[in-house]
Formats: sequence, structure tokens, C-alpha cells
Amino acid sequence: MSAEIEARLQELGITLPVAAAPAANYVPTVISGAMLYVSGQLPIENGKVAVTGHLGDGVDVAQGQRAAELCAINILAQAKAALGGDLGRIVRVVKLNGFVASSPRFIEQHLVINGASNLIATVLGDKGVHARAAVGMAALPFNAAVEIDAVIEIA
Repeated sequence: MSAEIEARLQELGITLPVAAAPAANYVPTVISGAMLYVSGQLPIENGKVAVTGHLGDGVDVAQGQRAAELCAINILAQAKAALGGDLGRIVRVVKLNGFVASSPRFIEQHLVINGASNLIATVLGDKGVHARAAVGMAALPFNAAVEIDAVIEIA
């Protein structure tokens, strides 16, 4: 299964980055029993937050979806690091929690987080179909437009 996942990533032109170190007093992942918890990931690309600001106030849905895709890529990078390089150990993505920096009138958080949901499902197939939350926030760390964490069942 790991080879299939790597092939899908390659087909999509995605190279997983090195998993980012935490920015504060927490660990990027925790394995407890058969569950992998991935701390919130920002839309980091090439070492910096690629999409900043607030949806509905200078950041549009397409930019937000790109930010969510980058968060999903970083979730996969963290999972790969935690699983010794073997994404084939993923049994199922159980849940994504998506946080969207939003202006008070912005109501399309669900469409923004679709960027991550679609990417995870494309890369992992049925194992990537998950429950989820999409929540508007006043602000996120480093002025990121989106932050997403994950709960993943593993073998």
C-alpha cells in the first residue's frame, strides 16, 4: 500500500517535505494505541507560511483551498515521519479538524477545508475518507489562513 500512496503523490506532483519541527511546547505527533494524532499543521511551503490573512478579507476561497492542501501535505509528512516512512500503515484517516482565519461575515469554511479533504481522499483512496470539522477563527498562529490537525488510525 505504501508504494501505491507514493505513486499517487508522484502522479499529483507532490513531494512530501521534511516534517516541520514544532513552533512551541508540544510534539508534532503522538501515537496512542492504534491512533496517530497529528498536531495542527499550517500551510507551510518552502519553509514559510504560504497563505496568510483572513478568508473574506483579502484571501479568497481558492487561496484558502490551496492553504488547506498545503496543510494536508504537511499532515502526510508528519504521519510519514511518525510511521517510520511507511504511509501504508495508515488504516484510515478518522477525522480532520480545520480552522480557517475568517472575517466575521465569511461562511464558506467548509469549502476551504475541502482542499484538504479532497487531497487526502485522492492520495489515500477510501482510507482517506474522514469525518471533519470546519471552523472559523479570529486569528491563527503566524497569520496563517488555515490550520488543520488530524486523527489517523494506524496498524
